[in-house]
Amino acid sequence: MNSPIRTDIDWPSFLSRHDPLWKTKPLSWDDGVFLGNGMLGAMVYGEEHRMKRNVLRFVLGRCDVTSKRPGGEGFPVRVPIGELALELEGWIYQPCEIRLDLWEAELRALIPTTKGYVKLRAFIHALSPVLAVEAETDEGEKGAKFQWYAYPEVDPILKNSDGINLSQPIPEIEVQHVSDGGLSVGVQSYGEDMGCTTVWKAGPASNNPADGDGPEIHRKQICLVTVSNGISGEIQAAARTEIEKVPLADPAWVSWIQAHRNWWHDYYPASFVSVPDTPLESFYWIQMYKLAAATREDQLPIDNQGPWMTSTPWPGLWFNMNVQMSYSPVYTANRLELGLSLVSSLRGNQAQLIQNVPEPYRADSAGLGRSCSYDLNCPVTDEFGNLTWALHNCWRQYRHAMDDHMLREFLFPLLRRSVNLYLHLLEEAENGKLHLPPMVSPEYGSFLQMKAPDTHYDLALLRWGCRTLLQAAERLGINDPLAGRWQDTLERLVPFPVDETGYRIGSGVSLEFGHRHFSHLLAAFPLHMIGDREEERELIIRTLRHWIGMEGDLRGFSLTGAASIAAFLGMGDEALAYLKSLMHMIKPNTMYKEAGPVIETPLAAAESIHDMLLQSRGDVIRIFPAVPEAWEEAVFHQLRAEGGFLVSAVRKQGRTEWIRILSLAGEPCRIANDLIASSEGYVLEMDGSCTASGEAQADGSLCLRLREGEEALLYAPGLSGKLPLKVAPVPAEQGKCNVFGGRKPWRLYGLPK
Repeated sequence: MNSPIRTDIDWPSFLSRHDPLWKTKPLSWDDGVFLGNGMLGAMVYGEEHRMKRNVLRFVLGRCDVTSKRPGGEGFPVRVPIGELALELEGWIYQPCEIRLDLWEAELRALIPTTKGYVKLRAFIHALSPVLAVEAETDEGEKGAKFQWYAYPEVDPILKNSDGINLSQPIPEIEVQHVSDGGLSVGVQSYGEDMGCTTVWKAGPASNNPADGDGPEIHRKQICLVTVSNGISGEIQAAARTEIEKVPLADPAWVSWIQAHRNWWHDYYPASFVSVPDTPLESFYWIQMYKLAAATREDQLPIDNQGPWMTSTPWPGLWFNMNVQMSYSPVYTANRLELGLSLVSSLRGNQAQLIQNVPEPYRADSAGLGRSCSYDLNCPVTDEFGNLTWALHNCWRQYRHAMDDHMLREFLFPLLRRSVNLYLHLLEEAENGKLHLPPMVSPEYGSFLQMKAPDTHYDLALLRWGCRTLLQAAERLGINDPLAGRWQDTLERLVPFPVDETGYRIGSGVSLEFGHRHFSHLLAAFPLHMIGDREEERELIIRTLRHWIGMEGDLRGFSLTGAASIAAFLGMGDEALAYLKSLMHMIKPNTMYKEAGPVIETPLAAAESIHDMLLQSRGDVIRIFPAVPEAWEEAVFHQLRAEGGFLVSAVRKQGRTEWIRILSLAGEPCRIANDLIASSEGYVLEMDGSCTASGEAQADGSLCLRLREGEEALLYAPGLSGKLPLKVAPVPAEQGKCNVFGGRKPWRLYGLPK
């Protein structure tokens, strides 16, 4: 039948209210404009130093550019590349106008200087590893020019403007420059055939000026830059080709730009979210942009900072929380293609995951330590559950897609190995209970190397792993010889240690000082293994309040975890309070930094917003399960639930108006929502040509049986005869659009004297 849902979303207009805006020049990584295509990234900002106020910097990063540490110890680390500088005649004056256009995924700016104006458009092409910058200048800025600087050549005044981070090793770098047929080539060698190649070209434009108003144009020029990992002749030739194949004359130039825009125009409508908190809604949509700028299906997994390189103590992948949280929003957001970069990394490095465990266990086990480069060479020492947690992300990928081939050929066998590592370590007590030996609970007493037996973190992951293997084996029809061992482990494994404060870190170790990680609450979030019984809910709440009450070591990601846990418990007001607190810690451009960038925190906050709107666990789909009291309206469209369902719903005047469930895989589901529990009842419409049905359950949920491609519509009786129903944004709050970017008092940065 024809869909009963109509979307009324003007995407360019809707996203424009969330575009980050700058009225003052961004001065650092913290408030820069960020562009990316999953591999190549640029952070755009100027400089506060009085001698460099005439430079706008495009600081480039490429995720796979790494170098061995001096001395060869440890894993290869991310290293800075360099920057494209737009060097102006005059000093940049305030106020200016800079917009990150989310819909088009491009920077647009009109920047006044003490000599004139410059108008900019910049983007990193969605389908090509090329940064393109257009600059239009008036008479006063006709001498403005582009210049590429390899990292060793960047003015020391401009380096480490965020503070020198001594734990990030920078190799000795040899730089060579070559001019070749109008192209400039910079080769940076780190030794042992490692390094990167940058190719750039700048010159007068032969195409029409960019759209929009601006000063009278005296000169227009375009600069193209690409960066490749490696320094061989073949790599240098390929980098040249990337630049040479960009068409600079109309109409081919316009078509090339349109291909970039089309990719983003196809990306955004995969799902839709709108809430009556416009700043939080803006934050959410900037994270959706950030996700696709940070990774793609065929790219590397998201590390701690994505393609936006700056000084950091974490120049790689961290698997005791960071990677897992970075990917957390892709599943509900119906952007599963982005999650495949993590799946591909684990699948392609299984041999290394086996080598990561001690030699006696390699016949049947695999594991992943704390931190590594993209080869996942990371021996397991004192954290044993990190691979299992990463596979929980892959399980979410599976459950939201219901791809049984992926489950059979990749996820089941690797999870089996991950759980086997734990089984080798189990110890049996005199009473028959199974215990785990002392291990590290991530982030608790890290500097003290504090260990505890039976850590909540590891018990939770082992329980989840055994349950999931049994579930997967049943689904796939596998009669696994270890099934009895998994079931026996579940029956005899020691319970989670608890005390008067709630769940403990481990046996004999209570939470006695600040703890930024939620590792002692992992069974509640993200594993969702506990909380169905009232005594479990009380324990979770007690633990949550005790944990958050110890403020000494909380971080931004602590608040995202707390928000998701509160949402899981149905406490929407508390979840919103945690997110509101987080907004005070987020940088003006929505990035997050402690001693260095940690991209997972803002991305995980997007997942917390999902958890307030839609939760799915097993066959249960909860719709608007933790909406704050202040959110009388909320809308989402095509969020994805476990079992392969696309869910749309509208809430008005504090109540759910309608719900639409579309099955992509033919799985059963149960729907829990206030509309179903309403005394006024509801209307249920199904595809008339199918055998789908709905049954009320004792717990107040509604059981739906839909075949693949079928959908069900539930709505309040008052909407009868008013089909089709409409998906439209919640009205924006007056004066609260475009809140991210930069609005420092411009008089502080006025004309130089």
